[in-house]
Amino acid sequence: MKGKKNRTNTHKKRLQQHLEHVNLYAAGIDIGSREHYVAVPPSLDEDSVKKFGCFTPDLEAMADWLVKIGITTVAMESTGVYWIPAFEILESRGLKVILVNARHVKNVTGRKTDVKDCQWLQQLHTYGLLHGAFRPEDDYVSLRAYMRQRETIVSHLASKIQHMQKALRLMNVLLDNVVSDITSQTGMAIIRDILSGIRDPKELAKNRDCRCKNSAEIIAKSLVGNYRDEHLFALKQSVELYDFYNAMLDECDHVICQYLSTLRTQADASERPAQKKRKKCNSNALRFDASINLYELCGVDLTAIDGMEEHGLLKIIAETGIDMSKWATENRFTSWLGLSPNNKISGGKVLSSSSIKTKNRAKQAFKMAAFSLSNSRSGLGAFYRRLRARIGAPKAISATARKLAVIFYKMLKNKTEYRKQSQEEYDELHKSRVLKQLKHKAKLFGMELIASE
Repeated sequence: MKGKKNRTNTHKKRLQQHLEHVNLYAAGIDIGSREHYVAVPPSLDEDSVKKFGCFTPDLEAMADWLVKIGITTVAMESTGVYWIPAFEILESRGLKVILVNARHVKNVTGRKTDVKDCQWLQQLHTYGLLHGAFRPEDDYVSLRAYMRQRETIVSHLASKIQHMQKALRLMNVLLDNVVSDITSQTGMAIIRDILSGIRDPKELAKNRDCRCKNSAEIIAKSLVGNYRDEHLFALKQSVELYDFYNAMLDECDHVICQYLSTLRTQADASERPAQKKRKKCNSNALRFDASINLYELCGVDLTAIDGMEEHGLLKIIAETGIDMSKWATENRFTSWLGLSPNNKISGGKVLSSSSIKTKNRAKQAFKMAAFSLSNSRSGLGAFYRRLRARIGAPKAISATARKLAVIFYKMLKNKTEYRKQSQEEYDELHKSRVLKQLKHKAKLFGMELIASE
């Protein structure tokens, strides 16, 4: 029995040598909506677990306590946005703070309490087993907040357009059947005349813009409706809210433009290569020219990439920042975006290779850019169409988005200019690649390909 006990102790010592204390002064915080539980090493304080409230004085007291006992790094786990105030206060005190994914710190099966959760976090962080979630530089955190606020305003604008269209439909005013967009110059002029009291269809149709495809007679026919007071009231309020959110969007874009001018630049706008001015066909596009700011911030002209426009690029940079050294390789960058295959292998068999489902806003911006290439005459457009015909649109969009992300990563990291490839060049390269593969296969079977005359 004594010999068996000695063998067991020796085995434990060998295991302990593999788990070294990497962070000796580490703390773990379980973030909640009403209270936070903080665990520290028992050697630093008699009360190794404390509970703090969520008010700012409570967070300041928590930071004071951690600094006083000598904590240098903190790991926290949270859902929602409850972690942000604590993160910012602790970081301002000079502590290294990481936010970890809740799926990576699941405890073993058993009783679950807030105290055990924070102690488990502290223990994992002590052994260096936790990796923090990505967070860009503080300057780009602010830019991200502005861009996300802009997305919120745009979503409110879209809902008000839907309310306007519903009110018109209830009155059987089929304006959306004769104009491509009811918020266009023709559409809004007609709606405002309706609200001013004009009911004559021919008089309303005089607002038709010369570029409108339908004639004034067809537009007048669509404007004969049942103008009930309750529906006119709903239309009036929707238009007023639409105008209000439009003004808010103008103000938001003005603030974003001013903030971009305060960020540290890497190049002078006068050195930017001449580019063809692109037509802005999206009503939700930025209401200022951001291409100059983007060039000054990044040092390269990212707008030269096929399918990438100023709004989408600004959304991506707000989420990722411009420091690509945080991802060692392009594969790690695309993996963080959720654009790489996520192989699940068990027993030597690939169970699944689909990409991870994430709500990464940068990923969505890349996918929107990839979708916009469906009719492009560029090499990237030809690449997307070839894949779409073979594996379907959803997978083709993801593959093209990954290609765009790799180009974005290399341009920012290496400061290289984009080399535009035409559809003809891509087709020729693809043809030569397929021909090379066929020759190789023929050689394996002892055959030789001969070009037909």
